[in-house]
Amino acid sequence: RKKLPFGIAQIGKAFRNEINPRNFTFRSREFEQMEVEFFVRPEEGKKWLDQWLADRLAWYQSIGIPRNKITILDVPEKDRAFYSQGTYDLLYAFPFGTEELEGIAYRTDYDLKQHQEASGKPLEYFDEETREKFIPHVVEPSAGVDRTTLALLCEAYDEEEVTDEKGAKETRVVLRFHPRMAPVKAGIFPLLKNKPELVEKARAVTQQLRQHFAVFYDESGAIGRRYRRQDEVGTPFGITIDFETLEGAKDGPLAGQKDTVTLRHRDSMKQERIPIADLLPRLHSALA
Repeated sequence: RKKLPFGIAQIGKAFRNEINPRNFTFRSREFEQMEVEFFVRPEEGKKWLDQWLADRLAWYQSIGIPRNKITILDVPEKDRAFYSQGTYDLLYAFPFGTEELEGIAYRTDYDLKQHQEASGKPLEYFDEETREKFIPHVVEPSAGVDRTTLALLCEAYDEEEVTDEKGAKETRVVLRFHPRMAPVKAGIFPLLKNKPELVEKARAVTQQLRQHFAVFYDESGAIGRRYRRQDEVGTPFGITIDFETLEGAKDGPLAGQKDTVTLRHRDSMKQERIPIADLLPRLHSALA
């Protein structure tokens, strides 16, 4: 038997008779919803409501949504359901306005009482230590997956003016996802696709890393274009296999050492040379 407090989480499709779908995926007739029913002792309901607020704020920050972009709305009693003893709405500053991401509601014992009445089955909880019997209270965090994803995209999207290898100005489009949230963790590129030895080494590195992360192999086009393509989809790292990989690094602390690669960082575009053997621990550390 479960002891209080405990929770049940679920995620699934929800549907709404939305008259005016708008703002991309923010308001739609079909959407993905995730929620938790968290059962607590009646006297601890408000404490757990505040705890869930802190936990959910920390979670949004952990995936790359800064705290200063989230507004906490303590919903006044007149705007809450009659049975609610507290509700927080978390609002995000979207480009089209500050809108709701999630609601955290202290629903007291209303839901379980309704289920008990309709089913005719007792839903009381018996506390073995205090010998009390009571209907648990419920705290319910409820968030839209689509809205969270949209917030991540809005937060990550950036355009900046950079200078290409020929000295011309161009606009770089980049998705600055937190590395944990990036769909692809690293792009792997042989410097030239018409050099079999570079291609072979690049494919070997791809196979090695693919056992641990989602990676993308690309040999098409100039290396700068390949970097840009990965910037646009938010890939945090680019790994280039070049002639120094095979012949030995020309300078720096790894001078003369073979089996090294160029590691490019998406946000700064800075590059460094590291041994292939260090790739896995470096990426693990960055994605932790």
